[in-house]
Amino acid sequence: MEIDVKIGKESIAFNIDNPFMFDEAGMLRDIVGFGTKHGVNLSGFSIDRLIKRMIKGVAGCEDGCPADAKAIVRAGFGSFSLSYIEGGILSAKADLGNGTPLEVKVFPEF
Repeated sequence: MEIDVKIGKESIAFNIDNPFMFDEAGMLRDIVGFGTKHGVNLSGFSIDRLIKRMIKGVAGCEDGCPADAKAIVRAGFGSFSLSYIEGGILSAKADLGNGTPLEVKVFPEF
């Protein structure tokens, strides 16, 4: 599984071998640092909860997308606009307030 976090035109990617057991704290630290590097405070966006929810929706898509992925899109998440992309990919987009987009994508592993 791959997680891609994009601020403006730059991104940081994480490869997750086991979506149920990985270094969430380390990944969040890297994401917050990535935001800080771009002058953005990501603390109000609940990135950790968003990514956990997205992982739950994508895990298992190798055998066809679980109904949970589309349910997550329907339920939404805070100020993020969620979308399901064919192939089991989940995308979450938000405006950082200065016109700069924040996008999180979770890709299943095939």
